[in-house]
Amino acid sequence: MDITIHSSFLPHDDPEKSLAFYRDTLGFEVRLDVGRGTMRWVTIGPPGQPDTSIVLYPPNATPGITDDERRTISEMMAKGTFGTLLLATKDLDGTFERLQAGDIEVVQEPTEQPYGVRDCALRDPAGNLVRIQELRG
Repeated sequence: MDITIHSSFLPHDDPEKSLAFYRDTLGFEVRLDVGRGTMRWVTIGPPGQPDTSIVLYPPNATPGITDDERRTISEMMAKGTFGTLLLATKDLDGTFERLQAGDIEVVQEPTEQPYGVRDCALRDPAGNLVRIQELRG
């Protein structure tokens, strides 16, 4: 089989703040921006990797969810337990230093993890956890 990851979805509650984070802070490119106001689906991705994308979406627009489920999703987003993104870089310290120059919420500074990776963690404006691992070798 020849299967690749094309797109993953992360919720947003403010598309402009999410765009500022992913485009301006992380340097991702905007590939598609559909909708209006807070009801926008914004496709972004790392430059030079046109086949890998993240769709920032309004979770309240998901068909078939109940009001209770919407509340639960909002509560989980606020706590940072709903969505997670794992990124990688060859220079974790340099990346972390550049990110700190912006307005980001740091969850964890670069740390050697007991499970064998070195990484840091931050939150995007919607509360999603973003971990950045250092590539080795």
